[in-house]
Amino acid sequence: MNLSPDVHDHLTHDPEGPVLLVGGYGTVGAELARLAAPDWPLLLTGRSEQRGAALAQELGQPAGTPAVTVRRWDLADPAPFEAAVRAVVGVVNDPDDRVLRAAVRAGVPFVDVTRWTARLQRAATVAALLRPSSPVLLSSAWMGGVTSLVAAALAERLGGAERVETAIRWDLADRAGADSVEFMDRLGLDYEVVRDGRRRSVAPLSGPRTVRIGDDATKVAGIDTPEQFTLPLTLGTTTATTRIGFSSPLSTAALLAAKHTGLFRWGRGDRWEPARRALLYSPGEGGVARLRIDVGHGGAGLGAVVEDRSGQAHLTAVGALLGLRRVLGTDGAPAPAGVAFPEQTPRPGRVLADLAALGVTVDVRSERAAVAA
Repeated sequence: MNLSPDVHDHLTHDPEGPVLLVGGYGTVGAELARLAAPDWPLLLTGRSEQRGAALAQELGQPAGTPAVTVRRWDLADPAPFEAAVRAVVGVVNDPDDRVLRAAVRAGVPFVDVTRWTARLQRAATVAALLRPSSPVLLSSAWMGGVTSLVAAALAERLGGAERVETAIRWDLADRAGADSVEFMDRLGLDYEVVRDGRRRSVAPLSGPRTVRIGDDATKVAGIDTPEQFTLPLTLGTTTATTRIGFSSPLSTAALLAAKHTGLFRWGRGDRWEPARRALLYSPGEGGVARLRIDVGHGGAGLGAVVEDRSGQAHLTAVGALLGLRRVLGTDGAPAPAGVAFPEQTPRPGRVLADLAALGVTVDVRSERAAVAA
């Protein structure tokens, strides 16, 4: 459903008000609420106040802690929404840029972690045209921008990042929200990447290879993610590649087979959506988020394996929390107005310590062969 741009939600900036989490009791939103509740009052919104009330009750109201309140804001409902808030984090798809527009117009610091590449490009344009007077952090690189943050940390050590290659191991046993696999609907569309300093279009799931991610040899193939667009612009990366594979080799084989049959091209549209998503969306009770990032510069290289044993939703929420700290300036660095991406962090030297404090391990070593024998 496309809403008219004439729908005018009304946010106002209150530096002492709550942090608004739009989608705050979804799979990722709930994880972010748990991380943020000790530090700020929270306003959680979504389509079902009952679901949000259950989360607010879980978080509790111990004496001396910030408050957690719940309201309904269905982004598909044209009824205007009003609130006075200190910051906004978008943790649910915002297809009409409704939350983005409301936050930028109000001068409210804003973080978004939900956009695929084309929507991130549009959001950056929309925000720039509105001339934001507050920070706008578009942190939709994989896992709430964590991939880009780690790439920036490695690039600082190397003095640059000519090449950034990311390999993701998606744990099919993990919890996942429906939005988390929306990228499946993009697998029938070619996308643009930068390779060896030249822009070119590639097909999704192309260039399969087997990569060692920690102790696991995982078959991965190309996927469209925002960091492949932003890293060449921000870090001057001349080759940026992201690939994904699954904890089940059979699921990876099925996905690649579906690609070879052309399912993602002829099977686009609502009719085939259940078939597309059934290949991947089968959320379990919990798993491990694990990915590998290799950065090369000037003939040297560093590789890092990122692991969050609390799972993919938690890792995405960690990225969102670090983004929230950044736009509020509570990480020790002033937050300038305007559009930015996660790898433009003013504190790349602190990234790994910040992740470790939130339960995310990053094993950094001199780059060794990523491709498994």
